[in-house]
Amino acid sequence: MSGHLRYRRVLLKLSGEALMGAGTFGIDPEVVRVLSDEVASVHALGVELALVVGGGNIFRGVKAASAGMDRVSGDNMGMLATLINSIALQDQLEKRGIQTRVLSALEIRQVAEPFIRRRAIRHLEKGRVVILAAGTGNPYFTTDSAAALRALEIKADVLLKATKVDGIYAADPVSHPEAKRFARVTYQEVLERGLRVMDAAAISLCMENKLPIVVFNIRQDGNIRRVIQGETIGSIVSE
Repeated sequence: MSGHLRYRRVLLKLSGEALMGAGTFGIDPEVVRVLSDEVASVHALGVELALVVGGGNIFRGVKAASAGMDRVSGDNMGMLATLINSIALQDQLEKRGIQTRVLSALEIRQVAEPFIRRRAIRHLEKGRVVILAAGTGNPYFTTDSAAALRALEIKADVLLKATKVDGIYAADPVSHPEAKRFARVTYQEVLERGLRVMDAAAISLCMENKLPIVVFNIRQDGNIRRVIQGETIGSIVSE
């Protein structure tokens, strides 16, 4: 294992929208290939890597609920969407010779193993990339909350939140170019300022258990590796 790693066991949270590329729906195969190359380069460093991917590129339970669908039904559909994305990532990672396991909070044994905490940790110890699908398995919880929960369960050193901007800003930097970027911010500041990092439940869970969060731009090649090797990119949420 490489000796210059800042983090050795990592949970990477990807949004479902990250898989869309320039599209407005679904999975862009080229984006999945590029992401898989990034993950493969990190895996080659000897990092124990778990992934949680959202499902918003396929279905959003909250949006469906606002249009009149039962919230629980919508969230169940959203959890299944994360499983579709997880299988797409698994396919590309295994094409690169990386042993990968999809562990689902919803039991669908034909396509994924059920999530069992000790099994997930054992896969990581054996050098397999673990993709944690179907959120927490419960409605009303986001995949951000699932990422925080799973990161704690597998005893990850850090939660990496991949976004389309280079950190945490006081306001949306697209519509407010003058917005301040924070290099480092506390959990409490995130909650008090209403900064759009992760939902409040996820931030609170990380705060209670002192799990650092690094928010960074996934669209720049090599950034996952740079964060893990300790380069100062993105924004860190900590005590």
